[in-house]
Amino acid sequence: MLLDTASLYFRAYFGVPNSVRAPDGTPVNAVRGLLDFIARLVQDHRPDDLVACWDNDWRPHWRVELIPSYKAHRVAVETETGPDEEETPDTLSPQVPVIMDVLDALGIARVGVDGYEADDIIGTLTGRATGPVDIVTGDRDLFQLVDDARGRRVLYPLKGVGTLQVTDEAWLREKYGVDGPGYVDLALLRGDPSDGLPGVPGIGEKTAAKLLDSFGDLAGIMAAVDDPLAKLTPSQRKRLDEARDYVAVAPKVVRVASDVSLPDFDPALPSEPRDPASLDELAAQWGLGGALKRLLSTLQG
Repeated sequence: MLLDTASLYFRAYFGVPNSVRAPDGTPVNAVRGLLDFIARLVQDHRPDDLVACWDNDWRPHWRVELIPSYKAHRVAVETETGPDEEETPDTLSPQVPVIMDVLDALGIARVGVDGYEADDIIGTLTGRATGPVDIVTGDRDLFQLVDDARGRRVLYPLKGVGTLQVTDEAWLREKYGVDGPGYVDLALLRGDPSDGLPGVPGIGEKTAAKLLDSFGDLAGIMAAVDDPLAKLTPSQRKRLDEARDYVAVAPKVVRVASDVSLPDFDPALPSEPRDPASLDELAAQWGLGGALKRLLSTLQG
């Protein structure tokens, strides 16, 4: 089981009241919510391995070089040397280091690599896995990794993590008319305002799905633009022709990396905390007793 950790703690932050606070009054709603999410996921799915995948860089420079608008609207502060600072609610940012400390004390593997997003860690680990993989994320971009033959599916939270949309190839085909790899082509044609991906103007989701159905993939669509006999409307032909520069680079931006060099780590789900003393200190400082007890009980079960 691979967790898109930031996606889940953002959901926890907005799903758990801000009134959930540490003894000193600091909000810990994202921390407590994430711990409860993990407890529920372990209880319901009993994974052998669990990895909290991390955004060491939420807006990698190599993606921005290709498409400068990539996540640009979410930048709070641009930095010359490291990752840009992302706009986050004032009371969420201080909770992120606490989440890191708690996961480390529990012994839940937390993996991030400089210059890459959690999606890229997930893509790399999914490619390496020899057994089934469940990816837990609220980010549709990861639908591209769905592969029934290899047991790869996405568990997409609808309401917390108690109600999950199980995204397999049948669901993708019914919803979008594509399989996992086809979702990359659909997404880049349609665009995604939340990621600053412009898409091809005038080509929405339904049109993109029809074009992919007619011509197979992005390469087939662009070949059709050059074929006067291909069944494209004049408007579609013109818009796709004008978008050639974007279409040439967008696949590298939208497709998750599969070849990230990862550090050594133990993905096995712990049954006991790695550092009980640190965990006790964190529980007392941040008022996490109940949430940690529930999670530890689940891990031991």
